[in-house]
Amino acid sequence: MERFKEKVALITGGGRGIGRAICVRFAQEGANIVFTGRNNDENVAETIRQVEETGAKAHFIQSDISQVPAVYSMVKEALDTFGQIDILVNNAGIEINAPFWEVQEKDYDAVMDTNLKGMFFLTQAFVRFVKENNRTGVIINNSSVHEELPFPNFTPYCASKGGMQMVMRNLAVELAPLGIRINNVAPGAIKTPINAKILSDPALLSTLKNNISLGRLGEPEDVAAVIAFLASDDAKYVTGSTYYVDGGLTFHYTEQ
Repeated sequence: MERFKEKVALITGGGRGIGRAICVRFAQEGANIVFTGRNNDENVAETIRQVEETGAKAHFIQSDISQVPAVYSMVKEALDTFGQIDILVNNAGIEINAPFWEVQEKDYDAVMDTNLKGMFFLTQAFVRFVKENNRTGVIINNSSVHEELPFPNFTPYCASKGGMQMVMRNLAVELAPLGIRINNVAPGAIKTPINAKILSDPALLSTLKNNISLGRLGEPEDVAAVIAFLASDDAKYVTGSTYYVDGGLTFHYTEQ
Protein backbone atom coordinates (compact mmCIF):
# COMPACT_ATOMS: atom_id res chain seq x y z
CA MET A 1 0.00 0.00 0.00
CA GLU A 2 1.49 3.34 -1.07
CA ARG A 3 -0.67 6.01 0.53
CA PHE A 4 2.12 8.57 0.11
CA LYS A 5 3.31 7.89 -3.43
CA GLU A 6 4.85 11.02 -5.01
CA LYS A 7 4.71 12.84 -1.66
CA VAL A 8 7.50 14.28 0.48
CA ALA A 9 7.57 14.09 4.26
CA LEU A 10 9.73 16.34 6.43
CA ILE A 11 10.45 14.77 9.83
CA THR A 12 12.47 16.42 12.60
CA GLY A 13 14.63 14.29 14.87
CA GLY A 14 14.66 11.33 12.51
CA GLY A 15 17.98 9.79 13.46
CA ARG A 16 16.75 7.20 15.93
CA GLY A 17 13.86 5.94 18.02
CA ILE A 18 10.40 7.11 17.08
CA GLY A 19 11.79 9.53 14.49
CA ARG A 20 13.50 6.74 12.56
CA ALA A 21 10.37 4.58 12.73
CA ILE A 22 8.35 7.47 11.26
CA CYS A 23 10.84 7.94 8.42
CA VAL A 24 10.80 4.26 7.56
CA ARG A 25 7.00 3.94 7.77
CA PHE A 26 6.44 6.85 5.37
CA ALA A 27 9.10 5.48 3.02
CA GLN A 28 7.44 2.06 3.03
CA GLU A 29 4.25 3.77 1.92
CA GLY A 30 5.87 5.59 -0.97
CA ALA A 31 7.08 8.96 0.36
CA ASN A 32 10.49 10.49 -0.14
CA ILE A 33 12.00 11.57 3.16
CA VAL A 34 13.72 14.67 4.47
CA PHE A 35 14.77 14.33 8.09
CA THR A 36 16.73 16.50 10.46
CA GLY A 37 18.95 16.19 13.51
CA ARG A 38 21.67 17.96 15.43
CA ASN A 39 24.36 15.36 14.74
CA ASN A 40 25.38 13.61 11.55
CA ASP A 41 26.45 10.27 12.97
CA GLU A 42 25.97 6.51 12.64
CA ASN A 43 22.32 6.86 13.66
CA VAL A 44 21.68 9.10 10.67
CA ALA A 45 23.44 6.66 8.36
CA GLU A 46 21.24 3.84 9.65
CA THR A 47 18.04 5.82 9.05
CA ILE A 48 19.18 6.61 5.51
CA ARG A 49 19.99 2.93 4.94
CA GLN A 50 16.57 1.77 6.14
CA VAL A 51 14.71 4.41 4.10
CA GLU A 52 16.63 3.71 0.91
CA GLU A 53 16.11 -0.02 1.40
CA THR A 54 12.41 0.60 0.71
CA GLY A 55 13.23 2.24 -2.63
CA ALA A 56 12.49 5.77 -1.37
CA LYS A 57 14.92 8.68 -1.39
CA ALA A 58 16.33 10.11 1.85
CA HIS A 59 17.90 13.51 2.49
CA PHE A 60 19.37 14.47 5.87
CA ILE A 61 19.68 18.06 7.11
CA GLN A 62 21.99 18.68 10.06
CA SER A 63 20.37 21.51 11.96
CA ASP A 64 19.19 22.75 15.35
CA ILE A 65 15.43 23.23 15.41
CA SER A 66 15.65 25.53 18.42
CA GLN A 67 17.17 28.22 16.16
CA VAL A 68 14.56 29.99 14.04
CA PRO A 69 16.90 30.90 11.12
CA ALA A 70 17.87 27.22 10.95
CA VAL A 71 14.21 26.26 10.75
CA TYR A 72 13.64 28.43 7.70
CA SER A 73 16.80 26.99 6.14
CA MET A 74 15.48 23.46 6.70
CA VAL A 75 12.39 24.17 4.64
CA LYS A 76 14.39 25.87 1.88
CA GLU A 77 16.81 22.93 1.65
CA ALA A 78 13.96 20.43 1.60
CA LEU A 79 12.29 22.36 -1.23
CA ASP A 80 15.58 22.71 -3.10
CA THR A 81 16.00 18.93 -2.85
CA PHE A 82 12.54 17.64 -3.73
CA GLY A 83 10.56 20.70 -4.87
CA GLN A 84 7.70 20.11 -2.46
CA ILE A 85 6.72 19.21 1.10
CA ASP A 86 3.38 17.53 1.66
CA ILE A 87 3.65 16.27 5.23
CA LEU A 88 5.37 17.83 8.25
CA VAL A 89 6.04 15.75 11.34
CA ASN A 90 7.27 17.78 14.31
CA ASN A 91 8.99 14.95 16.15
CA ALA A 92 12.17 16.42 17.67
CA GLY A 93 12.07 16.97 21.42
CA ILE A 94 14.14 16.94 24.58
CA GLU A 95 13.47 16.67 28.31
CA ILE A 96 15.42 17.65 31.43
CA ASN A 97 14.89 15.95 34.78
CA ALA A 98 15.07 18.42 37.69
CA PRO A 99 12.92 19.47 40.66
CA PHE A 100 11.03 22.67 39.87
CA TRP A 101 13.10 24.70 42.36
CA GLU A 102 16.34 23.64 40.70
CA VAL A 103 15.44 24.33 37.06
CA GLN A 104 17.91 26.76 35.48
CA GLU A 105 16.95 29.32 32.87
CA LYS A 106 19.21 27.64 30.31
CA ASP A 107 17.45 24.32 30.90
CA TYR A 108 14.00 25.89 30.58
CA ASP A 109 15.02 27.67 27.38
CA ALA A 110 16.55 24.53 25.87
CA VAL A 111 13.36 22.52 26.38
CA MET A 112 10.92 25.24 25.31
CA ASP A 113 12.98 26.35 22.31
CA THR A 114 13.29 22.81 20.97
CA ASN A 115 9.88 21.40 21.80
CA LEU A 116 7.62 24.41 21.30
CA LYS A 117 9.35 27.31 19.57
CA GLY A 118 10.98 25.09 16.98
CA MET A 119 7.70 23.36 16.24
CA PHE A 120 5.90 26.71 16.02
CA PHE A 121 8.22 28.33 13.49
CA LEU A 122 8.83 25.21 11.40
CA THR A 123 5.08 24.81 11.11
CA GLN A 124 4.85 28.49 10.12
CA ALA A 125 7.43 28.02 7.36
CA PHE A 126 5.58 24.96 6.07
CA VAL A 127 2.23 26.78 6.10
CA ARG A 128 3.71 29.68 4.16
CA PHE A 129 4.90 27.28 1.45
CA VAL A 130 1.50 25.59 1.26
CA LYS A 131 -0.40 28.88 1.18
CA GLU A 132 1.84 30.60 -1.36
CA ASN A 133 1.66 27.64 -3.73
CA ASN A 134 -2.07 26.89 -3.36
CA ARG A 135 -1.37 23.39 -2.10
CA THR A 136 -2.78 21.33 0.74
CA GLY A 137 -0.80 19.88 3.62
CA VAL A 138 -0.82 17.79 6.76
CA ILE A 139 0.94 18.45 10.07
CA ILE A 140 1.41 15.92 12.85
CA ASN A 141 3.07 16.86 16.11
CA ASN A 142 4.67 14.07 18.11
CA SER A 143 3.61 15.38 21.50
CA SER A 144 3.38 13.29 24.70
CA VAL A 145 0.88 11.98 27.21
CA HIS A 146 2.35 14.79 29.30
CA GLU A 147 0.41 17.38 27.34
CA GLU A 148 -2.35 16.06 29.63
CA LEU A 149 -0.70 14.00 32.38
CA PRO A 150 1.41 15.61 35.18
CA PHE A 151 5.06 14.54 35.31
CA PRO A 152 6.81 15.78 38.48
CA ASN A 153 10.41 16.94 37.97
CA PHE A 154 9.74 17.58 34.27
CA THR A 155 7.74 20.82 34.47
CA PRO A 156 9.32 22.59 31.45
CA TYR A 157 8.71 19.48 29.37
CA CYS A 158 5.05 19.33 30.41
CA ALA A 159 4.68 23.07 29.72
CA SER A 160 6.12 22.63 26.24
CA LYS A 161 3.79 19.74 25.42
CA GLY A 162 0.77 21.53 26.89
CA GLY A 163 1.67 24.48 24.69
CA MET A 164 1.94 22.18 21.70
CA GLN A 165 -1.58 20.95 22.41
CA MET A 166 -3.05 24.45 22.32
CA VAL A 167 -1.07 25.49 19.25
CA MET A 168 -2.45 22.43 17.48
CA ARG A 169 -6.03 23.13 18.52
CA ASN A 170 -5.79 26.77 17.48
CA LEU A 171 -4.20 25.98 14.12
CA ALA A 172 -6.81 23.32 13.38
CA VAL A 173 -9.32 26.17 13.21
CA GLU A 174 -7.08 28.76 11.60
CA LEU A 175 -5.55 26.53 8.92
CA ALA A 176 -8.60 24.53 7.85
CA PRO A 177 -9.65 27.13 5.22
CA LEU A 178 -6.19 26.66 3.68
CA GLY A 179 -6.71 22.92 3.29
CA ILE A 180 -4.27 22.07 6.07
CA ARG A 181 -5.01 19.50 8.76
CA ILE A 182 -3.09 19.29 12.03
CA ASN A 183 -3.19 16.74 14.85
CA ASN A 184 -1.09 15.54 17.77
CA VAL A 185 0.06 12.05 18.62
CA ALA A 186 0.74 11.56 22.33
CA PRO A 187 3.03 8.60 23.01
CA GLY A 188 3.27 7.09 26.47
CA ALA A 189 6.15 4.87 27.54
CA ILE A 190 7.93 3.73 24.36
CA LYS A 191 11.08 1.62 23.97
CA THR A 192 13.44 4.38 22.87
CA PRO A 193 16.89 5.62 23.97
CA ILE A 194 15.24 8.35 26.08
CA ASN A 195 13.86 5.58 28.32
CA ALA A 196 17.13 3.64 28.57
CA LYS A 197 17.41 4.11 32.35
CA ILE A 198 13.95 2.66 32.98
CA LEU A 199 14.49 -0.20 30.56
CA SER A 200 17.68 -1.22 32.36
CA ASP A 201 16.17 -1.10 35.88
CA PRO A 202 13.84 -4.08 36.57
CA ALA A 203 12.19 -2.38 39.57
CA LEU A 204 11.43 0.85 37.69
CA LEU A 205 10.27 -1.11 34.66
CA SER A 206 7.90 -3.25 36.73
CA THR A 207 6.36 -0.18 38.38
CA LEU A 208 5.85 1.46 35.01
CA LYS A 209 4.25 -1.62 33.45
CA ASN A 210 1.81 -1.80 36.36
CA ASN A 211 0.56 1.66 35.34
CA ILE A 212 -0.05 0.63 31.72
CA SER A 213 -3.33 -1.13 30.98
CA LEU A 214 -1.78 -3.34 28.29
CA GLY A 215 1.09 -4.22 30.62
CA ARG A 216 3.96 -3.41 28.27
CA LEU A 217 5.89 -0.55 26.74
CA GLY A 218 5.14 0.49 23.19
CA GLU A 219 7.40 0.12 20.18
CA PRO A 220 8.43 3.09 18.01
CA GLU A 221 6.53 1.46 15.17
CA ASP A 222 3.30 1.69 17.20
CA VAL A 223 3.63 5.48 17.17
CA ALA A 224 4.70 5.66 13.53
CA ALA A 225 1.61 3.70 12.46
CA VAL A 226 -0.76 6.23 14.02
CA ILE A 227 1.19 9.17 12.58
CA ALA A 228 0.99 7.58 9.13
CA PHE A 229 -2.77 7.15 9.53
CA LEU A 230 -3.23 10.81 10.48
CA ALA A 231 -1.12 11.93 7.53
CA SER A 232 -3.11 9.85 5.07
CA ASP A 233 -6.44 10.39 3.36
CA ASP A 234 -7.84 7.73 5.69
CA ALA A 235 -7.93 10.59 8.22
CA LYS A 236 -9.07 13.31 5.83
CA TYR A 237 -11.87 14.35 8.22
CA VAL A 238 -9.63 14.45 11.30
CA THR A 239 -8.12 17.70 12.56
CA GLY A 240 -7.63 19.32 15.96
CA SER A 241 -7.31 16.03 17.85
CA THR A 242 -4.77 14.29 20.05
CA TYR A 243 -4.40 10.54 19.55
CA TYR A 244 -2.97 8.76 22.60
CA VAL A 245 -0.58 5.91 21.86
CA ASP A 246 0.06 4.82 25.43
CA GLY A 247 -1.33 1.36 26.04
CA GLY A 248 -3.88 2.90 28.39
CA LEU A 249 -1.36 4.75 30.59
CA THR A 250 -3.00 8.16 30.68
CA PHE A 251 -6.37 7.12 32.04
CA HIS A 252 -5.30 3.88 33.69
CA TYR A 253 -7.47 2.79 36.61
CA THR A 254 -7.74 -0.48 38.50
CA GLU A 255 -9.74 -1.50 41.54
CA GLN A 256 -7.55 -2.31 44.53
